[in-house]
Amino acid sequence: MKLDLLAIGVHPDDVELGCSGTIINEIRKGKKVGIVDLTQGELGTRGTIETRYAEAAEASRIMGIHARENLKMRDGFFANDEKHQLELIRIIRKYQPEIVLANALEDRHPDHGRAGKLIADACFLAGLIKIETRDEEGRIQDRWRPKYVLHYIQDRLQEPDLLVDISDVFEQRMKAIEAYSTQFYNPDMETEGPATYISTPDFRESVVARARMLGKRIGVRYAEGFTTQKTLGISSLDALIQNET
Repeated sequence: MKLDLLAIGVHPDDVELGCSGTIINEIRKGKKVGIVDLTQGELGTRGTIETRYAEAAEASRIMGIHARENLKMRDGFFANDEKHQLELIRIIRKYQPEIVLANALEDRHPDHGRAGKLIADACFLAGLIKIETRDEEGRIQDRWRPKYVLHYIQDRLQEPDLLVDISDVFEQRMKAIEAYSTQFYNPDMETEGPATYISTPDFRESVVARARMLGKRIGVRYAEGFTTQKTLGISSLDALIQNET
């Protein structure tokens, strides 16, 4: 299945927190969107591998995505090396996305920055003809390089290069995040495990506040932000006028 957009997150729930509003927007426009989780989130304090899979499936249903898979890299211990790059290159060539949404290049959780760099490197390498990879049936894959890699903003606020209006889909976005009931604040899950940084009511409020703050910068109610190492360009100033309408 060729996808228009592929969102990649190192932990199940990274994509929902970072860019699920943008994903829902694109799906509403008829785009095909998929998610790849690099790890099973097995080092998370609360919940289990099994609950994370169930929560990811529910979040996927809420967003309406077309494909989701987990590469089962080691949570906390994966590396940006040849082995892991080749795993991602196969995925990028399999889905041939025009745009990839990736973890932040620097963040509070060390996995986020390491994954962001791994994803960016794999997207570049996937376009090199002399790197050979094969699909599940043993066929040589065609090279493919996404046009853009956009890094969603995670815990640490970064200056965005791009802001996306998610006002119309904000409630749906929050439902996708809340599908991870063992991870985020849920009064019915207080016996799931010890409280964590992300399981408090304050964290949920900060997610909403961040979206409001970014939205204010472009004159809308809610927005998600992205950074990019590639300069964004337009073919005509008309694109700016169309964006305003």
